Amino acid sequence: MPNTRYRITVALACLIASAPAFAVKVRQIRIEGLHDPAVEANVRSALSLQDALDRELRPRRLAYLLRTANDEVRTALEPFGYYAPTITIQRSDRSGITSTAHDEADEGSADDVASGDAKSDSPLLEDDDSAVDPPDPEAKGTIRSRGDALTVTITINLGPPVRVRGFDLGVDGAASTDPTVAAALAQFQPRAGEVMNHALYEDGKARISRALSAHGWFDASLDEHRVEVTREAQAADLQLRWNSGQRYTLGEARFNQTPTPFLRDDLLRKLVPWQVGEAYDDAELERLRRSLVALDYFALVDVQAQPDQASDHRTPVAVELTPAKRSIYTLGLSYGTLDGPGISASVERRYLNSRGHKALAQVDWARLRKAVTLQYRIPAFAWLDGWYTASLQASDEQTDYVNSRRLEFVASRSGQYNDHLNLIASLHLLRERWAYRSILKPTEDFRFASFLYPALQADYIAVDDRMAPRRGFGASAILRGGQGGSDGHASFAQLYLSAQWFHGFDADSRLIVRGEFGHTFTDDVLDLPPSLRFYAGGDRSVRGYGWHEIGPRIVTSGGDFFTGAPNLLTASLEYERYFNGPWGAAVFVDSGSAFDGRRPDMHTGVGIGLRWRSPVGPVRIDLAHGLNDPDSPVTLHLNIGADL
Repeated sequence: MPNTRYRITVALACLIASAPAFAVKVRQIRIEGLHDPAVEANVRSALSLQDALDRELRPRRLAYLLRTANDEVRTALEPFGYYAPTITIQRSDRSGITSTAHDEADEGSADDVASGDAKSDSPLLEDDDSAVDPPDPEAKGTIRSRGDALTVTITINLGPPVRVRGFDLGVDGAASTDPTVAAALAQFQPRAGEVMNHALYEDGKARISRALSAHGWFDASLDEHRVEVTREAQAADLQLRWNSGQRYTLGEARFNQTPTPFLRDDLLRKLVPWQVGEAYDDAELERLRRSLVALDYFALVDVQAQPDQASDHRTPVAVELTPAKRSIYTLGLSYGTLDGPGISASVERRYLNSRGHKALAQVDWARLRKAVTLQYRIPAFAWLDGWYTASLQASDEQTDYVNSRRLEFVASRSGQYNDHLNLIASLHLLRERWAYRSILKPTEDFRFASFLYPALQADYIAVDDRMAPRRGFGASAILRGGQGGSDGHASFAQLYLSAQWFHGFDADSRLIVRGEFGHTFTDDVLDLPPSLRFYAGGDRSVRGYGWHEIGPRIVTSGGDFFTGAPNLLTASLEYERYFNGPWGAAVFVDSGSAFDGRRPDMHTGVGIGLRWRSPVGPVRIDLAHGLNDPDSPVTLHLNIGADL
C-alpha cells in the first residue's frame, strides 16, 4: 500500500497545477460536514489559511497553506474525540476549475497510542516557501490572470468518535471523604463509554482541583494524569488520581485599610464568621466579603487566603479594603399625575465616625405631596448582620379629596438571615391628622389619631438579577398591630403579603406574575389613619385606574372620597418582549380591589407598554384602560427602577 502522506503530497501538488503564475487571493473558506458550531469554530481558529483570507498569496505559499490545512483540521478535531476523520480539500476559482485533495484517515495500528494529557492547541506553522514546489506555469489548466478569487472547501467526514474505555479517577487521602470533593468527582466527564471530549476532560479536572482548593486541601497534588488513545480501537484510557495531603485550617483575618484606616478593626472583626482553627472553607471567606460589601463603606473589598504564610497548616486571611467616597449627594426630578412636578434631594454620610455610624437626610417636594426624612443607622453584628435604625419622617398630602399630615418615628433592627431572606423588627410611633374635602363644606373637619405599634417584616428574594430578573421569586410579608386612635381605645392587627414570580422564555422575553393580599382586624377601619388602610389602583397596583381609586368611597356632589379599606387583593399577568437592543414592549392584564366584607369588587385593566433598559435602570411606560367602566379614560403610568 502506498504511503498515505506521499499520496497527500502528490495530490496537493496536482491541486496547485492550475495555480496562477501571479498572486492569488482566497476569498472564502467553506467547511462542510460539521453540525456542531463549537467544532467548526475550533477548526476555523486552527487554520493558518484563515489568516490569509483576502491577502495576495504566491502559489508556493498557497500550496503550503493547503497542505498544512489537513493536519490543522485533524488536530482541531481531536479535542472533540474524532481521531479518524476523512478530509477532502477543494479549491475552485471563478472560471469553475476545481482541484481536489483527498485525505483518508490513517488506519494506524494497535500500538498507535497518544500518551499524557491531550492538547487542543494547533502547532505553530512556519512560513516554509519550500514546502511544495510551484507548478509549471505552462501546465494544463493553469489560470494566468492576476488576482483570481479562490474558494477553498474543506469537507469533513468525522468518522466514529473515540470513546472512553479504561477509567480510573479518584482522590487519595483525607479528602476522599470530603462531600464537596466527592461531588466534583461525581460530575466529572467523560466517563466510561462516553465520547472522549478533551474540553469536558479539562473542565472536570479543573473542577476537582478547585474543589480541593476551596476546602483547604492546598497541598493536593495530581500524582497520576494520563490519557492514552488507541486509534485502531477508537478507545481512550483515562487515569487521574490526586493525593490530597492535610487540610488547612482558618487563621485570623488581617484587615488592611488603604490609604488610611478609618474604621476600628474590632468593629470589622465582629463580621468574621469563623473561629480560628476551624477547617478551611472558601464559603466562609465569601460570607465575610458579602458582609463587608453590604456595609457600603468600601469601594473595593478583597478577601484572600494566604496558605504560603501558613503556620502548622493554619492559613491567615488577608482583607484589603479601599474606602468609598464618604458623602453621597443625589438630586432628581419627578412628575406625577396627582402630585404634579417635584424635586428630590438627599445627602448621606457613609460613615460618621470610626464606629461606622451612618446618617441620611432626604427631601421629596412635589406640588401636592411633600416629605422630609431623617435617618440614623448603627451597624449591628450580634446574632445577624444588620442595622439599628432610627428614622423620623414628616409628610404632607394635599390632593383633591384629602388633606393629610403625618409624623412618624420608627426604631428598627434588621438582620440578614441568609443570602435570600432579610428580617426586620420595628416599633412605630405615629401621629396623623386628616380630613376629606368637599365643596359643600367651607371648613374641613380634621380627625387626629396616634398609634404605637410593633411590626415584623420578612423580605425574600431569590432571582438571577435584582435589577431586571428573568427567573426567580420575590416575596414580602408584614405583620403589625397596636392600639391608639383619637381616644386611645382603637386597636388593629394587620397582615400584608406580596409576591412576584419571573420566568424567562429566552434572552429577550419574560413572563411576570404579581399578587398582593392584605387583611386588617379592627372594629372600624375609619378609626385608622389613611396611612394604615389598604388601597388599590395606580402604577404598581391595578393599571387602567387612578391612584387609590378602587375601593370604598364617599360619593357627594362635590366629588368622590376614596377612604381606603381593611382588605386588599390584586393580581397581575404581564409579558415583556425586547426587539432591538434595549427597547421592548409589553402587554398586561391587572385585576384587584380594596374592599370591605368578604367579597372583593374586582376591577380589571388591560394595556400595552414600552420598555427601555436605561443606564439608570428599567423604564416602564404603560397605557392602560379599565374594563369595568366603558367610559374610563386611558391612563398613563410611568415607573423607573428595579422590579424588586
